[in-house]
Amino acid sequence: MATKHEQILQHILSLEIGHKISVRQIAKTLNVSEGTAYRAIKEAENQGIVSTIERVGTIRIERKKKENFERLTFAEVIKIVEGQVLGGREGLHKTLNKFVIGAMQLDAMMRYTEAGSLLIVGNRVKAHELALNEGAAVLITGGFDTDDAIKQLADDKQLPIMSTSYDTFTVAAMINRAIYDQLIKKEIVFVGDVYTSCDESLYLYTKDTLERWYELNEQSTHTRYPVLDAKVRVAGMITSKDVIGKDKNIPVEKVMSKNPITAQEKTSLAYVAHMMVWEGIEVVPIVDPSNRFKGIVSRQDVLKALQQIQRQPQIGETIDDIVASNLHPQEENQTVFNAHVTPQMTNQLGTLSNGVFTALMTEASSRLLRYYKKGDLVVENLTVYFLKPVQIDSELTIKPSILEAGRIYAKMDIEVFNGKKMVGKGLLMAQLIDR
Repeated sequence: MATKHEQILQHILSLEIGHKISVRQIAKTLNVSEGTAYRAIKEAENQGIVSTIERVGTIRIERKKKENFERLTFAEVIKIVEGQVLGGREGLHKTLNKFVIGAMQLDAMMRYTEAGSLLIVGNRVKAHELALNEGAAVLITGGFDTDDAIKQLADDKQLPIMSTSYDTFTVAAMINRAIYDQLIKKEIVFVGDVYTSCDESLYLYTKDTLERWYELNEQSTHTRYPVLDAKVRVAGMITSKDVIGKDKNIPVEKVMSKNPITAQEKTSLAYVAHMMVWEGIEVVPIVDPSNRFKGIVSRQDVLKALQQIQRQPQIGETIDDIVASNLHPQEENQTVFNAHVTPQMTNQLGTLSNGVFTALMTEASSRLLRYYKKGDLVVENLTVYFLKPVQIDSELTIKPSILEAGRIYAKMDIEVFNGKKMVGKGLLMAQLIDR
């Protein structure tokens, strides 16, 4: 039977898009405490099925598909610009395709305004009316209001008309920034994007005997399986180490490892990869917030996804992207790297940021290991024991060298030069992810 928390989430999913939700109303409808209702609504917000907007409340929204990363809902826009809704609240869940800045004559403005777009304009009531009739939402800048008739039109057409105290230029910059942030986020791969679902996974139940493990082992590429209880919750893991030398008629729950490491769909793939390396495990069970089994992610899944990420073009640049794009191997020696210090890589004093310094060392070390086909690395320890300020526009030479490299571990020395002058030296210890 579903828990109260799950019942509330199912109830919220059953509501119409745009429906207003309150803690008190949920508690009364489902006969639960307000604390339970509040926690479930917060979980629904994390899952992207409701949105809480100041001076509007919490509304049911459509969960955005991952491929719509470059688009925002009007509910997100109102949060970004710290505005208020004047009318058309029923349409806050809708997605905008583009935004138009209304700094031109009305007839020219309407040529660019279309259904699903957002018109950003000042105190021009006629423009508000024309945009709504075209199927576009309106964001009024400068803190201005609009006529009651326009608000009623927005309600009738279920298109938001909003107001913000910011000017038009600032609003456009804020929305652009939000879209750019989402471009970066879309490159972050989560476990939910790559895991094998429970329908296609192999697992045992606590009451099964070890005979069942031997049966699964004949049809699998790994020897580690989740163990589920009667409520399909992950109770443990069982591996060949637990089974060897044991009677085949012993129940699985007697020999399994309890409290295993698990992950959820929203866990980043990089985090799971690090866990697998550090803990030396090849399979991690994926669970929901109630610890119910959803599937597994294996080392093969992780490596395949990480290799695919490396082939994708970068759209939204993070600091790591900037570091990687500025690091180039020398033509005469592929194990030595050059880097140009750009303004984005500096601190407020105009010198190379310490964080970027260590990122350059790590990236150069990683490329050297890949050059020698040692695989990717997971940094375990980086000690920088010599560091000097590096000015903007400097040309750096980074010389990583392998002190020791085994099947699992690598120890590397990294020297950084600005011209002929040494400006940094460090020692990196890492674990290797086998390809």
